[in-house]
Amino acid sequence: MTTIGIIGAGHIGSQIARKSVQLGYDVVISNSRGPETLAELVAELGPRARAATAGEAAAAADFAVVTVPLKSYRDVPADALAGKVVIDTNNYYWERDGHIPALDDGEATTSGLLQEHLADSRVAKGFNHIAAPDITSDGTPAGTENRRALATASDHADAAALVTGLYDEFGFDTINIGPLSESWRVERDRPAYVVRQNAAELTANLAKAPRTI
Repeated sequence: MTTIGIIGAGHIGSQIARKSVQLGYDVVISNSRGPETLAELVAELGPRARAATAGEAAAAADFAVVTVPLKSYRDVPADALAGKVVIDTNNYYWERDGHIPALDDGEATTSGLLQEHLADSRVAKGFNHIAAPDITSDGTPAGTENRRALATASDHADAAALVTGLYDEFGFDTINIGPLSESWRVERDRPAYVVRQNAAELTANLAKAPRTI
């Protein structure tokens, strides 16, 4: 059985964990405060889930989801994630993260920064432009009219394909933006950010996104 390592147990991480165990995945989930603080969540998730440190979650993962505040991305355990696909849910909130000039100036992307840190992993953008409660409530079967769509981006085709397959299992269509250098199109304050949209609408919103806000 496939194990998903989830690094970050906030709103997004917890919802991804809930849906993942429902779909039959094993989940190893961590946060910055220690496994013992996740006892209630793990009890809710059931026998397919366990709490661990970030390093343990990364080591156990067949693939991982990193969903920590951007200011903490350098704390993600790179060695344990080497060779693995890592789904990055990050968004840049300068009010929380502090100003990062390369992002302010449109010279970098949040997922690109994580890829630089995780040089031996294959990073893909995912689940960053959907409100957390919608992850478990908005999915519908493939072929449903007006099915909600989510975007991904990666410099690695297999990583983008993994996100596409996971999105479909969660109940969403996928639009592949292309490389991580284009992933800004779905970041904070752009037209595609945290709105419900089908594949055609998402495509249109990505196309009209401004590079800097």
